[in-house]
Amino acid sequence: MLEDLLSGAWQSVVFGVVGVGLMAAGFGLVDLLTPGKLRDLIWVRRNANAGLLLAANQLGVAGIVFTAILTSYHDFAKGLASTVLFGLIGLGIMALAFVVLDLLTPGKLGEVICSEEPHPVAKVSAASHFGAALIVCACIA
Repeated sequence: MLEDLLSGAWQSVVFGVVGVGLMAAGFGLVDLLTPGKLRDLIWVRRNANAGLLLAANQLGVAGIVFTAILTSYHDFAKGLASTVLFGLIGLGIMALAFVVLDLLTPGKLGEVICSEEPHPVAKVSAASHFGAALIVCACIA
């Protein structure tokens, strides 16, 4: 009983570290896709457009990690491998969704996201990021 508890606690720590690492990679992805420094845009300039896109990205990555863990809880190694694999796939699909949306809309999406004025395209872009993550979640199950 105590052994199971300790094993579960250890697995939680490992999955937590992997999940936070994937979320950090998601932060880096959004930073790469948008001009300027994301830290400055959100925390200093309080840019709502960039904040919304990052929030959708972080929730999407967390959803992928959650789904990967939930669907393979009986096998720790498989769960860890699927979390990393599908997390990276999800980041790639979210980046692709951003690029496709950029191609389909006028102007440069990254510049619009970074503008000081709230813009409806931030909501569309956030939905696109989160939707891409949901597609990956469905593929895991």
